[in-house]
Amino acid sequence: MTASSKPLRLGILGAAKIARAFTTAVASADTIKVIAVASREADKAAAFAKELAIPRSFGSYDALLADPDIDAIYNPLPNNMHAEWSIKAAAAGKHVLCEKPLAVSGAEARSMFDAAAKHKVHLVEAFPYMAQPQTLKVRELIRGGAIGRVQLIRSCFGIPFSDPTNIRLKADLAGGSLMDAGSYAVSFARLAAGERPSRVHAVARWAETGVDRTLAGTLEFPSGLIAQISSSFATCYHRHGLVAGDSGTIETTYLNHPPIGGPAGITVRRGALATDPAETITLPDGNGFLAEALSFARLVADGPAHWTGATADESIDIALTLEALLRAARSGKPEMVG
Repeated sequence: MTASSKPLRLGILGAAKIARAFTTAVASADTIKVIAVASREADKAAAFAKELAIPRSFGSYDALLADPDIDAIYNPLPNNMHAEWSIKAAAAGKHVLCEKPLAVSGAEARSMFDAAAKHKVHLVEAFPYMAQPQTLKVRELIRGGAIGRVQLIRSCFGIPFSDPTNIRLKADLAGGSLMDAGSYAVSFARLAAGERPSRVHAVARWAETGVDRTLAGTLEFPSGLIAQISSSFATCYHRHGLVAGDSGTIETTYLNHPPIGGPAGITVRRGALATDPAETITLPDGNGFLAEALSFARLVADGPAHWTGATADESIDIALTLEALLRAARSGKPEMVG
């Protein structure tokens, strides 16, 4: 299959809000088409399909996976269901675009990629911000040595949630600020560092439901680089990344869907002093769901070089880091990663 041939036919597992947002965003795409949706409630799937003009609906996830006309699936199920249904999708011969966080542990992430390799399908983690020109430019600048050797990274993401019935606050669904907003902060740190952290420290404030409402962590890397991450459901919206090298800095909002949350800009200071001039680079806006879906279609059609998001190694490292941060927050002690 090539990028110019028939579109990638996608099925969606679940009919939650994020599935609706994703489907709406990709409706204009030529290279990928949502042709089916499944829910554990057939009526819910049928209503979702009718609302969004999706040709097929199923009353179970297994039924969708059995449809031979579906090439790939988008998995936006609750965090604790990502591994199970991504592995089942791979076994059914479907490529998988799985929502972040890919898994609740490093072991789960590895088993997911093992299944994809066994069944010769692609599995990738959905971080919409990674498909944005804003983030692609950050990668380019870091790799090109624009700020010298990276020494310090700071990444934060906070968004208010307080309703205990929200799945983000449910312990049995692997909720919590770290597994939601914090997965972005950790992924940004991993992207900027280019390596897996070796040890982490963390403190948290806990919700009544047993998940972390706010978490702050420090990541130590083998190279000597240090990163600080934070996530919260108790604050107003904020999202920011700083990458400091020995000869400059990069600041970004690493947004999913600019201009939502602010303009898609990057501030770059090339130089080690406060008096060195800073440059603001303005980049195109756009919906991150659409950008990552188009990249996913290119990946399936033309190979991994066309995927703009996290690699398998990056996704495994992110899962291992999230797991270690939660252990550290609960133990009050440093925890090794891996």
